[in-house]
Amino acid sequence: MKTDLTRRMLLKGTIASSAIGIAIGAGLLTPKAVLAAWPKEAFTAKDIPGALSSLMGSDSAEESGDITIKAPDIAENGAVVPVTVSTTLPGVESIAIIAANNPVPLIANFNLKEGAEGFVSSRIKMGKSGDVIAVVKSDGKLYKAGKEVKVTIGGCGG
Repeated sequence: MKTDLTRRMLLKGTIASSAIGIAIGAGLLTPKAVLAAWPKEAFTAKDIPGALSSLMGSDSAEESGDITIKAPDIAENGAVVPVTVSTTLPGVESIAIIAANNPVPLIANFNLKEGAEGFVSSRIKMGKSGDVIAVVKSDGKLYKAGKEVKVTIGGCGG
């Protein structure tokens, strides 16, 4: 009895996999249709104003004391720099993280739903020392804050 059940599950899985393979081969399922839309221009921009304009429609953000960035003062490994951004601004729509001295500065953008807490945490890659900038879109306006992070080679502190 158990063998019959196992055989049926195997047959169902095989038929489902075959159907998906045929649909992909016929062009009925394409990754482009399945993947979420993303702002390619923003994530390939070589400068901060270009990235912000493509991502948020403007590159002018005012400094805000309501944004807090937690990141190490000295990062011993630039490949994994922990960064946490939090804000008390009302109506937060999105939070972007930028590494100013990276060849492509825009690291991440988080779109938040209405009522979500203005908090994100991630590990970013930094090619060299520089500012980590958080840009928060709140009630249609852009606000920013920055923190300098020094990246050391091999954890030497120099």
